[in-house]
Amino acid sequence: MTRDTILFDINETVLDLSPLKPKFEAMLGDAAIASTWFATLLHASTVCALTGVKTGFAELAGLTLDRLASLHRRTLSGAQRTDILGSFSSLAPHPDVKPALAQLRTCGYGTVAFSNSSRELVSKQIANSGLVPHFDLVLSVEDTGSFKPDATVYEYAADRVGRPIGELRLIAAHDWDTHGAMTAGMKAAYLDRSGAPYNPLYRHPGISATTMGVLVDRIIAEDAEHA
Repeated sequence: MTRDTILFDINETVLDLSPLKPKFEAMLGDAAIASTWFATLLHASTVCALTGVKTGFAELAGLTLDRLASLHRRTLSGAQRTDILGSFSSLAPHPDVKPALAQLRTCGYGTVAFSNSSRELVSKQIANSGLVPHFDLVLSVEDTGSFKPDATVYEYAADRVGRPIGELRLIAAHDWDTHGAMTAGMKAAYLDRSGAPYNPLYRHPGISATTMGVLVDRIIAEDAEHA
């Protein structure tokens, strides 16, 4: 590959989590709990990374779901729990994802799926979303025993890709993830899918957009300027 390799965060950045909302509304009475669940899950994974707690994303997802159900005075049946957690493996990509991936590959970039999800889950997610032909490699943090934004996780990705970390760029819809990548020495680009302000205490990648297509155009343009 003659161009830099682009790593893509998967959940929310590439895959659309909105189909989970009707399930949370039906089972817990409020569609907004879906967003709370995922945000709490990310928070828990960060705490585990910082404190050395060894667990998997799937286990954390289940524990977080059970805790939120308890807070809302609900008890999920085994079937309901399986329905919500199982749906996580069959999410569709956002409409702007496939064209952007195709554009990058046409321009000579390598593309890598890079997720906090387990190897099994992220592999299912990429397969079920029809994205297998669009990625050169699918990576999970599972082998590191930690989670993003731990610097060792980004270093692991660079080692697996076989390129210096400074030649890699992460695209993510989470400011803590782009910040983590840049802190580890990686480049980044921020996809603003939520409209929430970027945390001013975090390193800002300089390249940002509200759609994947515009973000990719800006990456290609910046790289061309520095070629």
